[in-house]
Amino acid sequence: MNKPLAWFQLFLLLAVPATFVTAQNSGPSSVPNANVYPIREGYVDANGLMIYYKIFGHGKPLMVLHGGPGASHDYFLPYLTPLARHYQLIFIDERGSGRSQTLEDASGYTVENMAEDVEGVRQALHLNQISLLGHSYGGVLAEAYALKYQKNLSYLILASTFSSTKAINEVFVRMKEKMPADARERINKMEAEGLYGHGKDYEKNRYTTEYMTAAWGDGYFPYIYQNHPDANYDPIDNGKMSWDLYREMWGSHGEFVIDGNLKSVEYTDQLSTIKVPTLIVVGDHDESDPSMSQTVHEKIAGSKLVILPKSGHMTFVDQPGMFEKSVEEFLGN
Repeated sequence: MNKPLAWFQLFLLLAVPATFVTAQNSGPSSVPNANVYPIREGYVDANGLMIYYKIFGHGKPLMVLHGGPGASHDYFLPYLTPLARHYQLIFIDERGSGRSQTLEDASGYTVENMAEDVEGVRQALHLNQISLLGHSYGGVLAEAYALKYQKNLSYLILASTFSSTKAINEVFVRMKEKMPADARERINKMEAEGLYGHGKDYEKNRYTTEYMTAAWGDGYFPYIYQNHPDANYDPIDNGKMSWDLYREMWGSHGEFVIDGNLKSVEYTDQLSTIKVPTLIVVGDHDESDPSMSQTVHEKIAGSKLVILPKSGHMTFVDQPGMFEKSVEEFLGN
């Protein structure tokens, strides 16, 4: 064999792996990059249940609690992602919701139990003090957590929520009164006939399609969006949630009365014990009427109330810039 050629072939054999390794290493760098926001996700075994979490962002921890009850963290995305520039966002799916474990016994779906799950996640992720943002029912959950664990909070943000089931049931009465008469009559008729057990076997454990359209469409839509109505909003798609949980907590008699175990939520008189800096955000056309946010503001000394204009329940969709600015000015960087 020609020795120069043999040495050249050996050189190629040695060089090719090196070139391959270099190419492989030309991908994501281990050096931190301020413009890159990797997602870390997993499960925490909290109180015997597997609770899903998702984390991304730079800065101090800001945990976010979703509404429903029985929805998931997904509806916050992508709207809250800009906050990741300044805060480490921690989203969870509450017990029985989204990717978290469901219960065989629905009686375990309570605000109090979910507050313990939040604390379990905080401890398991080795977080010290956190900021906590709760939206809609998630705001009720944030209140429950703050009333028991405020020593673990640096800031509290209550978005489009309530502190009294009696108060929001009164809001629902007024909401119904303002509906077009034909829509109100259809809703009342369906509620009187019972909302479950109709249709085919796979339909019997949820609202009927007709009721979803009437309640979440004709009834709620004017209070969900104002400035930027979501063109993909679909009342039927809202029905993809944890129905066992929803019936246990909200109740079985319709959207315009809470008569499940959430009727125990009467926190208003306890709110004065919350000493954590608190921001209250609500839309001026919110399903959670601004009058309830005003009450919370009056009860929590030193709290800040922001009412976003031309905004329904989904304030961060209707006024994303204003919502982000309100949160960042409150929390600081």
